[in-house]
Amino acid sequence: MKNLETLTKDQASPASKEIFENLEKKIGMVPNIYATIGNSAPALKATLALGETLGTGEYSGKEIEAIALAVAQANECGYCLAAHTAIGKGQGLTLEDTVAIRNGEIKDTKLKALTDLTKSITVTRGYPKQNLINGFFEAGYNKAALAELIGHIALNTITNYTNHIAETAIDFPIAPELAEA
Repeated sequence: MKNLETLTKDQASPASKEIFENLEKKIGMVPNIYATIGNSAPALKATLALGETLGTGEYSGKEIEAIALAVAQANECGYCLAAHTAIGKGQGLTLEDTVAIRNGEIKDTKLKALTDLTKSITVTRGYPKQNLINGFFEAGYNKAALAELIGHIALNTITNYTNHIAETAIDFPIAPELAEA
C-alpha cells in the first residue's frame, strides 16, 4: 500500500473533487502533486491558498520559480525540480537559468542573492548565515520579501515532502541532471 495515493476525481472526496475541477478549469490539468495532497481537501485548499496569497506579494513569477527550484534542489525533490523547471520557462527563466539556480551559479546577482539565501534557510532549517541575509537586502529586497521568502520556503517544503512520502509520479518533463562535481 502506498503512503498517499495520487487520486483521480472519482476517488476524491466531494470537496477535493471540486478543487480538482477548479484546477482543471484554471490550468488545464490536475498536477499529480495536487491530486496527492487532495487526499485531504483542507490540506489541498490550504496549500493552494498559501501559494495564491504569496503570489500577490513582493516577488515576480520568475523569482517565485527561482525560490521553488532552490528549495527543490536543497530537498532533492525530483517532482518539483521537473515542475518548476517547466513552469519557470513560462516565467522567463531559460533552461540554462534553471540549472544555474540549482548549481548556485546564476549570473543575475539579485536572483543569486535570493536563491543562495533560500537554499541556506532550507538546509539549515531556518538558521542561515547573516551575510546571506545582508546580501539579500543589499540586492534590493526588503523585510516584507524576507517574511514572504519564509512562506515560499514553507510552501515548497510542503510539496517536496509530500512528493517524498508519496513517491509522486512526475507528470512534467524531467529536469536535467546536474553535472557531478
